[in-house]
Amino acid sequence: MSTTHTRVVIVGAGPAGLTLGNLLQRRHVPCVIVDKFTREQLVSRTRAGLLEYRTVETISRMGLAKRLFAEGHRHSGCEFRSAGQAFYTDFTEYYDGRSHHVFPQQEVVADLLDGFVEAGGDVRLGVAAEQLQFDADGVRVVCSDGSVITGEFLAGADGQHGIARASTPTGAITEYEMQHEFQWLTLQAEAPPSAEWTIYAQHERGFAGHLLRSDTVTRFHLQVPVGDVVENWPDERIWTELRARLEKPGWTLHEGRIFSKNMLDMRSRVAEPMQYGRVFLLGDAAHIISPSGGKGLNLAVADAVELDRVLREFDLAGGTELDQLQAYSERRVPDIWRAQEFSHALLHMMHTYPADSPDAVFRQRLQQSRLWQLANSEAYATNFARSYIGPLPIED
Repeated sequence: MSTTHTRVVIVGAGPAGLTLGNLLQRRHVPCVIVDKFTREQLVSRTRAGLLEYRTVETISRMGLAKRLFAEGHRHSGCEFRSAGQAFYTDFTEYYDGRSHHVFPQQEVVADLLDGFVEAGGDVRLGVAAEQLQFDADGVRVVCSDGSVITGEFLAGADGQHGIARASTPTGAITEYEMQHEFQWLTLQAEAPPSAEWTIYAQHERGFAGHLLRSDTVTRFHLQVPVGDVVENWPDERIWTELRARLEKPGWTLHEGRIFSKNMLDMRSRVAEPMQYGRVFLLGDAAHIISPSGGKGLNLAVADAVELDRVLREFDLAGGTELDQLQAYSERRVPDIWRAQEFSHALLHMMHTYPADSPDAVFRQRLQQSRLWQLANSEAYATNFARSYIGPLPIED
């Protein structure tokens, strides 16, 4: 049985774990990343890719944004459609020229992984963390290949079903959860985008979303009844619904082969605190957010940036007072709840309430008020734009 000692053991090679690994490596802090998936599995899993301004800045500062800028697309605003009306909001006008970029998450993961490896990083893929042991002095990870990794700290970035979250001591963390009242059918099609921006459409038959992915692929969302299944949605029915819900005079929906479709259970969760002793939770291990607004990947990257900062501050202060590590959760939790609030508000601004749901008509009128304010109130649009594009980067 081989044993490796390092400073930070990172479980999970997704956006959070790989960002943290690259940041630590830049500071010459020893770390080891382990993940149960192989490289092929990690980079082949199709994911969304709406990158906040601060996420793009983080990747750029690490020197890993070459493909992002060359192949990704700058995303400046969204079009909103409802009740036969449509308007476009240019978020850059309300946020000093700042914008998103569209670049699929699996491509972000590929670049972060390659950057870490090319700089000499120790990453062990296809190797699962099977046991976690920790005390006041450090952590010990037993892996599926029989190897053992020990370290001062553990960063659990292995998702909501990973071992890091499952190993949380009883009572150490409180989880706040919400099951949303909506369900999505999400799909990707080999069809060029039908607009150069995201389209959110509120329709009496339910919400529909048109999202950019690449020059040849478009992602779509459809609100469907809770409990519905993919088998109820053959391709022709999907295109019929998309045409109806996204309809706009003079506008054409580009169609193509649908190569991916999934039902998405809409739920949210936040763990507080995100740290216990020398163990930290990042990304989906610490919080789940609805995909409305595309915040999941961005929160994961922000977690990694903040943890790197807290560990740096810990070292500068002498590296003896474990209470200083609580700053990680204290700083991250408000930002996570801000994103949760925005995602929840966007859900309720664009979805259709079932006619038999409580106060459905009243709630739909509130929805129309929010859309009217977005179109007509500079103050409302400014707040929305800044929430959508996200906060500014953490300064070094």
